[in-house]
Amino acid sequence: MRKSHPVRRAVLAGAATVSGIVLLLSLKPASDPGSASAAGGAAPPVAAQSPQGGRGAGAGTVTGDAARTQYGPVQVRVTVSGGKITRAEAVQAPKGGQSDRVTADAVPKLNQAAVAAGNADIDAVSGATYTSAGYAKSLQSALDKAAAAAGSAGQESSGSGDGAGGSGAGQGTQVLTGDAAQTQYGPVQVRVTVSGGKITDVEALQAPKGGRSDQVTADAVPKLNQAAVAAGNADIDAVSGATYTSAGYTQSLQSALDRAGG
Repeated sequence: MRKSHPVRRAVLAGAATVSGIVLLLSLKPASDPGSASAAGGAAPPVAAQSPQGGRGAGAGTVTGDAARTQYGPVQVRVTVSGGKITRAEAVQAPKGGQSDRVTADAVPKLNQAAVAAGNADIDAVSGATYTSAGYAKSLQSALDKAAAAAGSAGQESSGSGDGAGGSGAGQGTQVLTGDAAQTQYGPVQVRVTVSGGKITDVEALQAPKGGRSDQVTADAVPKLNQAAVAAGNADIDAVSGATYTSAGYTQSLQSALDRAGG
């Protein structure tokens, strides 16, 4: 019996060693690079797509046209990922004198509003009406470019669908009503007719009314209608003396054109 004790102790010691190794392996922290994604973590898609701020649909970062305002140009650069605005920034904004203070206050708010809304239908910042209107115009032009880039990619992947059959749906006549844009003096809502890919008619279904607003609306809306048809898009200048109405008009018009594009 005494001869069997060393063997038994050796077996027990070996079993304890194996159990200890298994226990240590089970307690090893998940510190490898793949553990973050396995646990549900993921790197920000914007940084992965556009580490150097590249242009075009692949990079997801597009710069809109500079919109001229009474106090200087406003130009917006936007990053789109997964069909959503993930970042917006003003490349140009009014500066000098009081404009410096207005820009410093308004632009961050407009950037946040653009990301939150996911489109150019954003409210003007109080005290920065012209800057807000210019921002919305440039932002919309950037979104239009992003949409055009995505559309081109879709057409290229659809093969030979460029004939009459493929273009008929996009070239028909459409009558679309934009979303009502709320302004300081009341809602503005636009209905647009698009035929052959061009704006052929625009009318305001809603516009500020009552008191002096009646006169402003009567003067501004016809000019805005003409400007929209002439421009063929929502990138139109505000009518003097009707800044809020003009801003609401362009927002509602753009929402209608977005539906036409869709």
